[in-house]
Amino acid sequence: MPGEWEQLHDVGRRRAWVIWSVAVTAYVLAVLNRSSLGVAGLLAAERFDIRATQLASFTALQLLVYAGLQVPVGVLLDRYGSRAMLASGLGLMTGAQVAFAYAGDFPSALLARVALGAGDAMIFISVMRLVAGWFTPRQAPVVAQLTGQVGQLGGVLAAAPLSLILQGLGWTRAFAAVSSLGVVMFVAVLLAVKDSPYRSDGPSRVNVAALTRSLRLIWQNPGTRLGLWSHFTAPFSVTVFTLLWGYPFLVNGEGLSSSVASTLLMTTVGAALVTGPLLGRLVARRPFYRSYTVVAIVAVIALTWAVVLLWPGRAPLWLLVVLACAIALGGPASMVGFDLARSFQPVEALGRANGVVNVGGFLASLLTMAAVGLVLDVREPGGAAAYDVGDFKVALSVQYLFWGLGAVQILRYRRKAIAHLHREHPGAVESLKRGEPFVHPGVEHGAV
Repeated sequence: MPGEWEQLHDVGRRRAWVIWSVAVTAYVLAVLNRSSLGVAGLLAAERFDIRATQLASFTALQLLVYAGLQVPVGVLLDRYGSRAMLASGLGLMTGAQVAFAYAGDFPSALLARVALGAGDAMIFISVMRLVAGWFTPRQAPVVAQLTGQVGQLGGVLAAAPLSLILQGLGWTRAFAAVSSLGVVMFVAVLLAVKDSPYRSDGPSRVNVAALTRSLRLIWQNPGTRLGLWSHFTAPFSVTVFTLLWGYPFLVNGEGLSSSVASTLLMTTVGAALVTGPLLGRLVARRPFYRSYTVVAIVAVIALTWAVVLLWPGRAPLWLLVVLACAIALGGPASMVGFDLARSFQPVEALGRANGVVNVGGFLASLLTMAAVGLVLDVREPGGAAAYDVGDFKVALSVQYLFWGLGAVQILRYRRKAIAHLHREHPGAVESLKRGEPFVHPGVEHGAV
């Protein structure tokens, strides 16, 4: 376990922040790549002559690949470390964006987005593993929140600068320009990132039987599933809004100009940046109530959407601003899922555990995106140009199915997780109630 290894660098000090800064910048680029269709959806529908369900399939399939690779990537992450996985992900995303820039038909563009999702799958959990290894238990919840929210600056870059670049340079040159950023970050990661402050003997050996057993134990642990359902329930609304359906809803449905719609998309990022560190401090001081905090935030999001969807006709701008700020809370809330995993899994298994947790939000997002596209196609066969605010209101109501399911599961696994801690780690629950962080004692290094 880490405490038995030779420590080479201080934890939570300057070197840790330098490594985190480079890694989180790679995550910003990943979010930019992931979100690039948010303002290009209508252009994509025109370029490839596709309908709503096909447009949704771009992002849905991209997220399906992302979610499906989380556990395999987590296994590779625990074996090879964050530096190798960050570099691999950046290389794959860069090639995918080049292919997307020059795609001339729907199938080739779809394949490019699949490759983009595969590269994207390697980035976030690699950064989160660096956070767990390079920062103290008190620092980690706040740094995790900063990671999630600073990463969303990629959404700002996609919402405004990319929109302007698309208008000025056109489809091919705009996406080619975005891909060039990946080359810069690839070099920066190789030069600056170090996997751990402890001495390493290189990749740990892989025992297939032990690996299978560890994955089963990780999945069976109720704390892992509590983290997964927290991540499932909290962020999908803002993900669906910023990645695909928010821009068409605001422009075609609510009648806003493209510039105002882009500004509202950026508002979600700004609100998350403000609230993320505050939530990080809250969960660090009140760790026993982390899952209740997630449920409360989801309730706020669902209530705000209810006001917008039930508003007669088009909603006023002030209400749409409130909506943007409310759904932004889902991003910080989703990060609580990883903090929960850190309490229930040893550091040697965090790559795999975080991979399982990270599946949740993206599975919910892709299901919601696909469902919204299906409802829109059923209501309006005429295509994207014919959508009105009524069509969007009916389609976006499908979110309540996933909020309801997620809230029930969070409360269910909270009870199971508390019972698990009482049984396996006596005194841990009492520590959490006192506001003290509980860190899993760990397992033998190299077991998998």
